[in-house]
Amino acid sequence: QVQLVESGGGLVQAGGSLRLSCAGSGRTFSSYVMGWFRQAPEKEREFVAAIRWSDSSTYYANSVKGRFTISRDNAKNTVYLQMNSLKPEDTAVYYCNAGLTYGSTWPGIYWGQGTQVTVSS
Repeated sequence: QVQLVESGGGLVQAGGSLRLSCAGSGRTFSSYVMGWFRQAPEKEREFVAAIRWSDSSTYYANSVKGRFTISRDNAKNTVYLQMNSLKPEDTAVYYCNAGLTYGSTWPGIYWGQGTQVTVSS
């Protein structure tokens, strides 16, 4: 049973930074593509970033490119999302996801419980 547990959300001022973590358990993720999605109030869930575990190849939504960085720590079975230059429109619940197809923005089948990120203006 795959489990994904996010942490690191919070309240930050515009222009600030946060780092989200997603700790995975239940299996090794060496063949997986891991990703982050977010959902703002009254909006659909949207793709943010993804990383291929095997070689750390990454891709991003245009809205976060150049500001967010996704990475992974093999020893800790953890994926990170470093978020810099945050904007109020980044406010959302952020979800970790596993099982994407590389290059796709369609989610995989495994989800974490989500962590709230609020950016104040």
